[in-house]
Amino acid sequence: MVRKKSSLILCGAFLFVVWNALLLLYLWGRPPSLGEAGGGAEPGGQEEWGGDHGARANLAGEVIRLAEEVEAELETQKKLLKQIESHRSLWARRKDLGKRAMDDGGADKQQKRPEKQPPGPQVPPKDPLDKKDQIQAEHSQELNPAPDPDPKAVSIQAQPVLNNELETTVTSPQTVIPILVIACDRVTVRRSLDRLIQYRPSAKLFPIIVSQDCGHAETVRVIGSYGDQVTHIRQPDLSDVRVRPEHRKFQGYYKISRHYRWALNQVFNTFSHSTVVIVEDDLEVAPDFFEYFQALYPVLRADPSLWCVSAWNDNGRDALVDPGKAELLYRTDFFPGLGWMLLKDLWDELEPKWPSAFWDDWMRQPEQRRDRSCVRPEVSRTITFGRKGVSLGQFFDQYLRYIKLNGEFVPFTKQDLSHLVKEQYDARFVKEVYGAPLVRVEDLLHGSTLTGTGPFRVQYSSRDSFKVLARNLGVMDDLKSGVPRTGYRGVVSFLHRGRRVFLSPPEGWTKYDVSWS
Repeated sequence: MVRKKSSLILCGAFLFVVWNALLLLYLWGRPPSLGEAGGGAEPGGQEEWGGDHGARANLAGEVIRLAEEVEAELETQKKLLKQIESHRSLWARRKDLGKRAMDDGGADKQQKRPEKQPPGPQVPPKDPLDKKDQIQAEHSQELNPAPDPDPKAVSIQAQPVLNNELETTVTSPQTVIPILVIACDRVTVRRSLDRLIQYRPSAKLFPIIVSQDCGHAETVRVIGSYGDQVTHIRQPDLSDVRVRPEHRKFQGYYKISRHYRWALNQVFNTFSHSTVVIVEDDLEVAPDFFEYFQALYPVLRADPSLWCVSAWNDNGRDALVDPGKAELLYRTDFFPGLGWMLLKDLWDELEPKWPSAFWDDWMRQPEQRRDRSCVRPEVSRTITFGRKGVSLGQFFDQYLRYIKLNGEFVPFTKQDLSHLVKEQYDARFVKEVYGAPLVRVEDLLHGSTLTGTGPFRVQYSSRDSFKVLARNLGVMDDLKSGVPRTGYRGVVSFLHRGRRVFLSPPEGWTKYDVSWS
């Protein structure tokens, strides 16, 4: 139908040109009138040029009359052309709407996933005859990933409605959420990439960018073996960072911070994406990893009191979480990292003052956090399998190796996540925490007088009392800038022997004390 209408438009334009050509030929060859037949205007005729003022006046009048006829005819043709143009734009819009509808239908089909994934890594097969799969881009200037649509194309409206829900409307086209894999010299990056590719619902909506530092040749070969399933970029500056003598042992932390800065500038400024999810080369992701971030992206954009979404629960050990409630999500004042999403607006704020080392602890300082929070899950959507690293296994044997990875797919994009918006969340959270019975830690450890699954509240009043209680209850006891891991408004929520427990400050809490660090 659209082709037929396009042909009609072309025919109309052609007839317009032909009609005007015939009109000009007609007017040009038209015989003279009103006394022109005698030819007195020609030199040598009965009336020479300039010899008769009447003939000259007739000639001028005839020229004016012909000009008026031409002008009237051109006005008519102009109206016809406008009609053709209006029909053309209308048909073009209809064609565009039809194409969008087809694209949206295809995207919906791509995103349909089973709720349970088959166990074991599963890399999509590659055609052995396709040499293109063996080629990797060496420099970011050679890479041409699909650019992110204008952020304005994503319309997110946060406004009060009758049922107090946050309305999040994601318009077509859907936002591209790239996955940035920070890599160095771990050949086990293959384990991370295998899971990302296995669970990725769409290569177009979730392009994987592997940014490699170190120049480790074997790791280069591993990443290159994925061909065009990933985009491989390399940090060009492999030199040592100049540091104070007492910081030479921290050289690795300086290089990591430099690498992060370069890689994030590539994602936001070279590839022009509006958001990114950062994972490291020793992280394995859950089956609903992509679903999790896709659902929370509109919430992150809508709520200015949020500055990141993390897949990690610092207190996510098997005994401390409820695997039967994998859909539970929380706000946290502690920056978790280990699989996290940020927006370009935040990077524009942080990049000019990005630290030379220890970037994650720097993110946890009040000057950067600015009373903003992150979203984190009850059950982690990432786990780390890398004991080797610049931290030399700090916390790995004691905590990280026991973190539980979610194993079942939760359809977050079909859920109402408006309860995570600060105004709604805080009112419900404070009521739930301080409405819980206040108990002693001994009651929880022995459980002789407690019945039911809680929630119960245990109260701390100082840095030292927090540390003692945290150690007794099995949660991480360190604080960064006064904020406990997973804490929100000073409260740490976890499961203890099947009971929900809130380790909390006294009611009326107002702010963190940075001297507690």
